[in-house]
Amino acid sequence: MIPLNQLQVFQALHDSPNTRLEHSAQLGDGMVAALWNNRDDARDYHAPSHHTLSCYIAGGTGTFRRDRPSAKGAPGKLCILPAGHESNWVINGSIRLAHLYITQEQFALECIRLLDREPRALQLQETTFLDDAGQTARFRQLIALNWEEPGERLLTSSLAHELVDHALLHQVGLRQGLRLKGGLAPYQRRLLADYVEQHIEQPLSLGELAALCNLSEYHFARMFRESFGLPPHQYLLARRLAKARQLLRFGELPLVQVALLCGFASASHFSNRFRQALGATPGEYRAAFRG
Repeated sequence: MIPLNQLQVFQALHDSPNTRLEHSAQLGDGMVAALWNNRDDARDYHAPSHHTLSCYIAGGTGTFRRDRPSAKGAPGKLCILPAGHESNWVINGSIRLAHLYITQEQFALECIRLLDREPRALQLQETTFLDDAGQTARFRQLIALNWEEPGERLLTSSLAHELVDHALLHQVGLRQGLRLKGGLAPYQRRLLADYVEQHIEQPLSLGELAALCNLSEYHFARMFRESFGLPPHQYLLARRLAKARQLLRFGELPLVQVALLCGFASASHFSNRFRQALGATPGEYRAAFRG
């Protein structure tokens, strides 16, 4: 779970006396959703360590950035605020907006999974008042769900993944002026990603993965993190949980078999890890998609 006080955009809104938080929910996989109301305010965001996808649900016609006063918001408009960006906002009148916060580690995982690219080479493009009917519809679906119900919160998590995937496929570009140093070569990154997928049910060790690249465990772990954006054990766990979600959502295998196919030593270990990541047991997750 992500401490909310470590989400700088969330905290900047939360600290305003003019802002009211309707709902927030930890969605697992490095994502948090929040629904806000604000009126007659000014907010500044200074180099947050996370990415933010934003959708104006209602109002916002008096909202603008100080450096772009002629461009105003409106219902349905989207904003993309990458990690590390700087922006200063003025809110005249009222606004209701939904936010999805994404950690840089989750962004890195999706860059590898969807784009087969090294995360360091890519950047989420900062965008203000974007029109994208599909993304707006996903945000409206998201806020219509009851985040207090475990089953619906899991559906919310699936919508959040769709929002992030769409942003990665349409709003990610090459990082300009970057010369990559260190890290794994592209062929090594692909070799490792393929090897993990093909052997995900096996008890993989750091030494086994390092040997594929002819590196010591120490240098491999450092170079892996530089290229993948997170340490090897976190990457492996994320891929195992991703496969588990797919098997639970689209299959009928017993939970014990799902655990073994995804590389977990026991059903209890699988259940504990799954609940830590998504806030629900594997059985509750499967039930949410059978409703």
